[in-house]
Amino acid sequence: MATVRLDQKSRALVRAIPDSYPEALANFFGSGPTDIELAKVHHAAYVEALSLNGVEVTVLDADHAHPDCIFVEDQAVVIDGHVLLPVPGHESRRGEQPPIANFLSDELQGHQICKMEPPAMMDGGDILRLGDLFFVGRSTRTNDAGIEELRDLLDHLGHELRVVDIPPHALHLTSVSSTPSDQIILVPEGYLTPEAFGEMPEGCEVIMMPEEEVYGCNTIGLPDNKVIIADGYPTVKKALEDRGFECIVLDMGQIRAADGSLTCCSIFY
Repeated sequence: MATVRLDQKSRALVRAIPDSYPEALANFFGSGPTDIELAKVHHAAYVEALSLNGVEVTVLDADHAHPDCIFVEDQAVVIDGHVLLPVPGHESRRGEQPPIANFLSDELQGHQICKMEPPAMMDGGDILRLGDLFFVGRSTRTNDAGIEELRDLLDHLGHELRVVDIPPHALHLTSVSSTPSDQIILVPEGYLTPEAFGEMPEGCEVIMMPEEEVYGCNTIGLPDNKVIIADGYPTVKKALEDRGFECIVLDMGQIRAADGSLTCCSIFY
C-alpha cells in the first residue's frame, strides 16, 4: 500500500480472488477479466513475490458477492498507529470493508481506528506517501470532504498533505504513479506533470515515463533496493535498474483487466 514508508513494509493483507471476479468493474485499463484461473495464478505469484522478499502475508477469504474484493488497498488506510476506514467511492464496493476492518482491528490492537462518514468518500488508491509527505488524488472516487478528513488525520500526525487533481482518463492517483522508494515518484506523461506534485523535498525526484507505460508506473518498493513491477514496461524497468534497483517482474494481465494494479492488491501495515 502507498501509505507506509519503505521500512514499515513488514506485513501485508491480501484477499483471494472471488468466483465473481469476471464481473469486476473495468473502465480504464481493461474490459474485464476473461480467465479466472489465470487470474488466480497471477495473484498467487504476487503473494509469493511478497513472501519471498520478507513480507509476512495474510490472505483473507474471497467475498464472492463482491467481484472487486481483491483490491483491498481502497478499503483501509494505515498511517503511523492509525487506521482510517474510508467510505469507498463506488457504492458497489462498500460491502467489502467489514472483514478488512475486523482483521486490522484485531491485528493492530493499540492503533486508533477512525471511520469516515458520508458525504465524505475516498479510495485508498488515491493516497501516495513519499517519506513523510503525502499526496491525495481528487478523483471520481475521492471527494473534497474525504480529503479534508484525511487532512485532519495527517495534521494530527504532523504530516503535510498535497492535493493532486486526477484526470478523467485515470482511476486513482496510484493507478498512474507510485513510490518505488521514499525518494522517487514515477509519473506518466499525458496524465500528470511534475508540477502537480509541487516542490520536492531535498534528495527526492519525480521521474517521467512515456504515456504508453502508464500501467508500469505502479510499483511496490521493498527494502534492500528491490521493487516489484508489472511485466511489459521496458522504460520503467530500465529507469529503475539504472538507479540501482533489483526489479521483480510479475505478469499482471488478469489483474489489469479489472483496472487493478500492483498496489491495489495489498494493504501494508
